[in-house]
Amino acid sequence: MNEWEKAKLGYLYDANYDQELLAKRARCQDLCYEFNMTRPSDIEKQQRILHDLLGEIKGSIVITSPFYCDYGCNISVGDNFYTIHNVTILDGAKVTFGNNVFIAPDCVFSTAGHPIDAEQRNKGLEIALPISVGDNVWIGTHVSVLPGVTIGSNVVIGAGSVVTRDIPSNVVAFGNPCRVMRPITEEDKKKYRIYQE
Repeated sequence: MNEWEKAKLGYLYDANYDQELLAKRARCQDLCYEFNMTRPSDIEKQQRILHDLLGEIKGSIVITSPFYCDYGCNISVGDNFYTIHNVTILDGAKVTFGNNVFIAPDCVFSTAGHPIDAEQRNKGLEIALPISVGDNVWIGTHVSVLPGVTIGSNVVIGAGSVVTRDIPSNVVAFGNPCRVMRPITEEDKKKYRIYQE
């Protein structure tokens, strides 16, 4: 079994010295560089690069540079996907986003975990566990989502949260570690003033 196959199955794998993985990351880094250096007004070029970079795009997508990822091919995004500046996705394993996912600045989605044992860590071994985000999710600024986490649908993750465990659907969650604070209710539709003539 090669290192890429080990990573996909959730085994420790050589992420730092395996030539195949180094080549895959180099290709991804070049595409990220090209995307990040493209003029914001050149939307056609940006879209072409994103379609070369990401594994699956199921509809409209807006990613605001700078944007970084490890492989790109392990990222799947649904329709109406949006990120603002400085989002990083470490996709050694699959990262799946549903429809209508909005991500604020400076967020990290990391499938990569490192051994506690120093000998294993010093050999360049890592583990990659998939991340899944449902539909209609808002991720606030400076959020970190860690390996193996599933976030349900209709969820708001508050700014500065570190998501270390699964979050169910239809809730507001925040904190370090992130935890469910309350359900989302019909009252939330009345939270903000709406202008009417």
